[in-house]
Amino acid sequence: MAWKRLEVTEHQGIVTVALNRTDKLNALDMEMFIELDLISKQLRKRKDIRAVILTGNGGTFSSGLDIKSVATSKQKALRLLAKWLPGNANLAQRVSRNWRLIPVPVIAVIEGRCYGGGLQVVMGADFRFVKPDTELSIMEVRWGLVPDMAGLMSLREVVSKDVAMKLTMTGEIISGEQALKLSLVTDVSDDPMVAALEFCRRIELASPDALAAIKHTTNRCWNGSERRLLARETLSQIRLLLGRNFFIAGKRQRSKTDIDYQQRQSFW
Repeated sequence: MAWKRLEVTEHQGIVTVALNRTDKLNALDMEMFIELDLISKQLRKRKDIRAVILTGNGGTFSSGLDIKSVATSKQKALRLLAKWLPGNANLAQRVSRNWRLIPVPVIAVIEGRCYGGGLQVVMGADFRFVKPDTELSIMEVRWGLVPDMAGLMSLREVVSKDVAMKLTMTGEIISGEQALKLSLVTDVSDDPMVAALEFCRRIELASPDALAAIKHTTNRCWNGSERRLLARETLSQIRLLLGRNFFIAGKRQRSKTDIDYQQRQSFW
């Protein structure tokens, strides 16, 4: 597919999805919403990939929502917010939530600005790697709005409630170093892309089925009841024990050789 707002590349099982609207600091317009929704749905079906890196071209991740492109058109605004049921995810929310549904690790590499809707997009990733001087902000309050792109779903899992409310109510801009102290990001380095690729190489040593099970169980049960977590752990373990990659993992450990894993099983 010819992407207009994204640059999608693939190398050795790692798919890199880069926001590619550099003349507008990768601001989110309707075309970018549509393409982010589409690529994330496509990647969810892929059994042959091992990781996804989400980043932005031009030295910045995203300056946030392109207000002129979206908010000035009632038709576009309705398309972003429309849903069949209140509990379903609309287009605006899917560009964040969909990364949680992809059964491989998703790492956001964030440089420059990551404001408003851009930050909500990366909150859907499993990990966030940033530079020390990266700027992050939940900026919607400055426009008289609330964050409504499912970013709070992930935010509540990584920071305390008072920190989440403080960042959301003030629209404060914080650095990568500050974000790490608040647990908003995973890692800070001078070259977060190199750090992310090294992380990908490390997790590639694990069974793709085990990684998918860990992500699935964690996301489904992190805020759930004890009984739900225990049930999900047992179900996941049974599925893993019956899978071919469990036996391959055992051989790799015993022989200390890099026997290739098979593609991920379909039920993750």
